Amino acid sequence: MKDRWRVIDTGLGKATFNMAADEALHGALETSGRPVLRLYGWEPSISLGRFQDVGGIRRPLLDAHGVACVRRMTGGGALVHGGDLSYSLVFPRSYLAGAGVKESYRHLCSFLIRLYEKLGLEAWFTADAGLEAVSSPVCLAANEPYDIVIGGRKMGGNAQRYSKHALLMHGSIPMRFDRDRFAPLFDSDSGLERAACLESLQVPILYEELAGLLVDSFCHTFDAEAEPDALSGEEWQRAQELAEQKYGTEKWTWHGQS
Repeated sequence: MKDRWRVIDTGLGKATFNMAADEALHGALETSGRPVLRLYGWEPSISLGRFQDVGGIRRPLLDAHGVACVRRMTGGGALVHGGDLSYSLVFPRSYLAGAGVKESYRHLCSFLIRLYEKLGLEAWFTADAGLEAVSSPVCLAANEPYDIVIGGRKMGGNAQRYSKHALLMHGSIPMRFDRDRFAPLFDSDSGLERAACLESLQVPILYEELAGLLVDSFCHTFDAEAEPDALSGEEWQRAQELAEQKYGTEKWTWHGQS
């Protein structure tokens, strides 16, 4: 029998709500056990990794460039949003059958390889492409073994958060970059000049079409059945609370304190 995944598309959202919804779904899975594939878009934003030092972000320029900033509950480096389709996977840890962290990234990101194939693109994991690993506090300037590259250029990024029974992984598919808006906001290399996006790869596509292809690729890769759904009343309320009381606070965003 195929696993039935709740597919929830929350559309364009504020940075605080997007990260709050992920946490609300992660918490709800502890009791419901129902796996979730969530899709969403962003207003112009930068998301920071859970333990990231914010010293490299030029905070005084954020408002002038119309960019929000939020801290994720997952690790990794800073990632820019606003022209991307993001996705979150929330599911029981038992689905990984004891796989380690690197193995889990390779397994879970395999549906992206299929997605890019559907778009006529040849995508590789960094390790398979023979590229050296590069560390950076900025996501697009780094290369980890499980990152995806197209034509030698990094394509989006992924990050995870484990709890006792559940795993959250979220990531981003960049459709386009607003380099003029985002590059000045980083003290160090933003990685934007070298990173790939669908627009630069001559694949113009709308959010809705890309979302449909993503769901199809996910279901085919993992032999899953998509069950269109929405946030429950409890999940919505919890997300609103977290957006206001955690993700929208100075304490969490700039100091990493919950």
